Amino acid sequence: MPTEIGKEQKPKETAEFRHTTVLLEETISALDIRPDGIYVDGTLGGGGHSSLICENLGEDGTLIGIDRDTDALEAAEKRLENYKCNKIFVHSNYSDIKEVLGELCSEGKIGKEKIDGVVLDLGVSSFQLDNEDRGFSYMKNSPLDMRMDKEDSLSAYDVVNKYDQSRLAEIITKYGEEAWSKRIAKFIVCAREEKPIENTEELVEVIKAAIPARARREGPHPAKRTFQAIRIEVNQELAHLEKAVSDFCDCLDIGGRLCVISFHSLEDRIVKNIISKRANPCTCPPEFPVCVCGKVADIKKVSGKPILPSKVEVNSNPRARSAKMRVCEKI
Repeated sequence: MPTEIGKEQKPKETAEFRHTTVLLEETISALDIRPDGIYVDGTLGGGGHSSLICENLGEDGTLIGIDRDTDALEAAEKRLENYKCNKIFVHSNYSDIKEVLGELCSEGKIGKEKIDGVVLDLGVSSFQLDNEDRGFSYMKNSPLDMRMDKEDSLSAYDVVNKYDQSRLAEIITKYGEEAWSKRIAKFIVCAREEKPIENTEELVEVIKAAIPARARREGPHPAKRTFQAIRIEVNQELAHLEKAVSDFCDCLDIGGRLCVISFHSLEDRIVKNIISKRANPCTCPPEFPVCVCGKVADIKKVSGKPILPSKVEVNSNPRARSAKMRVCEKI
């Protein structure tokens, strides 16, 4: 169940939440913010996108910030406290948006269950990557965790040490698009027979041993794809994304816009396919002179191609280089 973060439920003290927001100006421009509208930041993080949303909202406007990470919620609440608009912070998954809006409406915190705009900035934040306690980074030695919501039961430790070899290979292939997935899975299973793999450094060494030296000389860090795959599995990111994009389209008011920023092809493909299907729902054969299926579009694409970061942004923030933003509008 979603939990509103308020005065009675302050998260514990945490380290400074650092995150460089990607495609910030482009997102705000695409949202076309109305001063009295209701806007949702479904991946609140440290409040980078939300701070500029709040700047464009008047006293009658509302920001709803949702995040799975209580550290992020605490940081954003502090960052946004001086803005004059209404602000509601919710500890939940963005895929539960219909439930979140229903509860806020029934409690009188918002006047309608329809919203005027949404931003989803997918993936893992700079803070989570840099935090040595969270286990997201293959560059730091940390316990195998990778949970975006620390209240979730499944961790990276469970995936690495309890999944069988075939299931490990499947997720590394599917979510990491790793060519050496079967070999990596085999090496993981062999290593954990001697002792559990407990931290990221141990996992990186196993992955390096599994990938032949000639294949490690080119491309990204040898552990990058496997770590991505395990993180996606732990947090069920793609399943939540597919549900969320569809549900957010349902929740938009007429003229409302959905902006989704993705960082790898698996995410972008899901967003692209759902938007395309809803913008062009007709299932009639191409040779039919007129539509007879009766399916009508309820959204339109705001931009045909994804919006990419500028060279200036990529130079100043290398993590932005793979970012793509797709935007649609409710009609």
